[in-house]
Amino acid sequence: MKSVFELSSGSLVNIDGKQLRGSRSKKEGHDGKEGLRIVSAWAVENSLALGQVKTEEKSNEITAIPQLLRVLELKGCIVTIDAMGCQKEIVKQLREQEADYCISLKGNQGTLHQEIRDYFYWAERRGFAEIEHSYCEAVEKDHGRIETRRCWATEDIAWLKQKKEWRDLQSIIMVEATREVIGKAASTERRYFISSLPAAANGSLRAVRGHWGIENSLHWVLDVAFREDSCRIRTENAAENMAIRKTSDTESLEARKELQTRNQNQKAQSRMG
Repeated sequence: MKSVFELSSGSLVNIDGKQLRGSRSKKEGHDGKEGLRIVSAWAVENSLALGQVKTEEKSNEITAIPQLLRVLELKGCIVTIDAMGCQKEIVKQLREQEADYCISLKGNQGTLHQEIRDYFYWAERRGFAEIEHSYCEAVEKDHGRIETRRCWATEDIAWLKQKKEWRDLQSIIMVEATREVIGKAASTERRYFISSLPAAANGSLRAVRGHWGIENSLHWVLDVAFREDSCRIRTENAAENMAIRKTSDTESLEARKELQTRNQNQKAQSRMG
């Protein structure tokens, strides 16, 4: 990949898995194959799939992610992964490949999620008084919906007992998202992250928001435009081969869309000139 395409420093790379539901089989009397699951790497700013690997049968993304990372040139990139990939060995591998990370937390790492959630609850109650931190807020309005995102990031983690277990852990992050839709009650969700990046809320929120790139630009297109979940191909390597082809076609669609947008902007500028 490096010989064809090179990512600039600070580029966002999303790592995420997707199951091809149509590739599942069910044999009479017992379940058959649970279906092919593909883990992909997506370069957000360039709308490009950098690579993908399938998970082995009776395995999951935890074993597939390291295989995928090994074939990528990630120096200087910011890699985002959901909670499934929140593993000490994956973090260590990313730093060995000279990449930064921003990884979502859930309850799959002992008390880490709970401890960080409790910390932010304590800090918020005291208004972050005497706590060095960074904060930002972003509001999006679209089609009768208002989404407000607030982000706090801090390097005040000397208290965290597990700090040394996570390679180069530098900051912890809380993102609060409030969604308001006309005619419905507002809903609020809080999520927590660990990162090797310095505590800069704007950059942290960019990484967190950027992880939706793989969902919106790759997985959603595969499901809606290519009806991937409805595809019943599942013989030998056929499902994996078809997934590779569809991912490649998705890149072509994204490139064409970007070109059309650029041409429209150029025409608009020429009219104004």
